[in-house]
Amino acid sequence: GGILKKAREISILCGAQVALIVVSSTGKVYDFCSPSTPLVEILDRYHGSSENRLWDPKHEYLSNEVKRIKKENDSMRIKLGHLKGEDVNSLHLNELIPIEEALQDGLDGVRAKQAELLKILKKNGRALEDENKRLAYILHHQQIAMDENKREMENGYHEREEYASQMPFAFCVQPMQPNLHQKK
Repeated sequence: GGILKKAREISILCGAQVALIVVSSTGKVYDFCSPSTPLVEILDRYHGSSENRLWDPKHEYLSNEVKRIKKENDSMRIKLGHLKGEDVNSLHLNELIPIEEALQDGLDGVRAKQAELLKILKKNGRALEDENKRLAYILHHQQIAMDENKREMENGYHEREEYASQMPFAFCVQPMQPNLHQKK
């Protein structure tokens, strides 16, 4: 605790950039870094001025790769800004032509996709209209059948009694005594 306190005091009183890392015998890590400077910056300065190597070649390669990707990312952000129309006044004519072509290609792709989706929507719309017509036809016939059933129920059996006198009545007698039909 005392050494961390001294590091803070040196940082404040002397205006020095101080970084302190202490690892105890139990494995607990204590650290302090001057509030005005990030730890990474202090370590990079130490690495550049000291013979001691903090990073092995693999870490050095990864650090360089991160820097390269950050530069590439910044470049891509600038290009994206140009595609959005930001800061195009500073560009020359030969830089504007590829941007215009890229935008035109993108616009053509968007229009093609819109046309494709519109075609699918129209096809689905026609299918829904056909299904609606089919269901309306079925509903209409079911409504007619229900109306007929309703009329029959309202009229009751009176209609059937009127038709009953016109219907033929037939039956067949079954012999109960088989010897009556036999010739002797």
